[in-house]
Amino acid sequence: MTFSRAWLLYRSISQNQRLQTRRHPMFEKNLAMKILSYFFVAFWAVYLVMLGFTAFSYFEGSALEAFDWIDGGMIWFLIVDFLSRFSMQETPAQNIKQYKLHNIPTGFLLHTFLLRMGLQPYNLFWAFFFVPFGLRAIPQFYGIMGFFGFIIGWWLMYVLNSYWYLFWRTLMNRNFFFVIIPLIIYAALAYFGILFDSDNQWLFTGTIHLMRGFCQWNPLCWLFFLIAVVPLYLVNFRLQRVAIYVEIAKTEVVKQFKTHNMTFLDRFGVIGEYLKLEMISMVRNLVVRKQFITGSLCMLMLCGLFSFSDIYDDFPLMRVFICIYCFSCFGVMTLTTVMCAEGNYIDGLMVRRETVLSLLKAKYYFQCLLLIVPLLFSLMPVMEGKISWLTALGCMLFTSGAVFPFIFQLAVYNDVTIHLNEKLTKKGRDTKVQMLMSSAALFLPMLLMYSLVEFFNDDIAAISMISVGLIGTLLHPWWLRNIYKRFMKRRYDNMDGFRNSR
Repeated sequence: MTFSRAWLLYRSISQNQRLQTRRHPMFEKNLAMKILSYFFVAFWAVYLVMLGFTAFSYFEGSALEAFDWIDGGMIWFLIVDFLSRFSMQETPAQNIKQYKLHNIPTGFLLHTFLLRMGLQPYNLFWAFFFVPFGLRAIPQFYGIMGFFGFIIGWWLMYVLNSYWYLFWRTLMNRNFFFVIIPLIIYAALAYFGILFDSDNQWLFTGTIHLMRGFCQWNPLCWLFFLIAVVPLYLVNFRLQRVAIYVEIAKTEVVKQFKTHNMTFLDRFGVIGEYLKLEMISMVRNLVVRKQFITGSLCMLMLCGLFSFSDIYDDFPLMRVFICIYCFSCFGVMTLTTVMCAEGNYIDGLMVRRETVLSLLKAKYYFQCLLLIVPLLFSLMPVMEGKISWLTALGCMLFTSGAVFPFIFQLAVYNDVTIHLNEKLTKKGRDTKVQMLMSSAALFLPMLLMYSLVEFFNDDIAAISMISVGLIGTLLHPWWLRNIYKRFMKRRYDNMDGFRNSR
């Protein structure tokens, strides 16, 4: 392939990727959500700029230079960047499939998408912090060329982190439990490299020397980047080639599930049948299963940090947030798309009268049953004396009686079908209403509980939440029927949306 043809193909693929979102059938419905997302991106950009200007003053006068403290904490920046990429970065195998219909070599496609991944604008987002910080901290020691070396050095670290993320993300697509390995690696580096021995912080010192080398344009630092990025690039190239074959050939590992009749649910009639469906979906469907695993890991991590460390002891707002989040996590993750999975067979649900009402009741009972999991996790902070039994009970009942009724309102307005085996980070799936409702379901209870704790005490706050939760839980037949009636009034509009988004 000649250079001119390769460049022309690269430009065409780049243009197609920029237009990909506009081609999505839900683009018009998600336009307001995108505007809201752009607002949050702009907010964080301004926040990072302000943080970059003020960070220099915070470290001024310390034993080390200000930029040494930032450079020494590189591992923390990269951890945050790694976690944020789960919602921002897709693997090339998800985008190459449509190009295989053309006479374009697979190797060229892979090199194109891998190169674009290293050059993607997201790798420059942290520049909103490092540029203002570097302007105040670097030129007085290394001049303007040192400042450019500082910025380029940090950018290269984020490029390296993007390929590191891609390697593990591809493995996670095959088996979600691969997420444990990078978390262990990052935790081990942070602990043994910085926290374990205060007199020999080899990781802290090493990253300081590395970034000083970039400021001085030391060739060894650029060589270090090449030695690290080239093997990662080549491994990702081979790994993505296999992933593309699996994606195109539709090869999948068929797991044999032992059939459980769950006859103990037969006594509940139609509701029992839908309860069986909910349980089987959690075991067999990719989206539901990963939501459950992700929620469990988040709850376990927060409860463990809260119980066995003192980092949140001086932050009562974080203590309240952890209590609310652990109980609301499953509901917010799954119920924001309530009825979206049923969009795959919505026509069949309309055959019999009040079938949707039975389905909504089964979903509510199943979510209430799942509250046992965060209740068990809350045993850790209860036994450590961080919260009381009354507080844990109050959060659980408030979730079932206030948070769930609030999120269930989305059953009336959701009209976008989700495929049960798609990626959790699939673009174009969440709508603005889902984003706003999920955010409100997390933060409004937190603000309510925090206000009660501040104005009164923990016991009164817990009793108040128990009272509200009991009322909402006991009245669930009434508000579920209300949701059902409103859903039926919009059923034709919703059915059109479900069909168009299949």
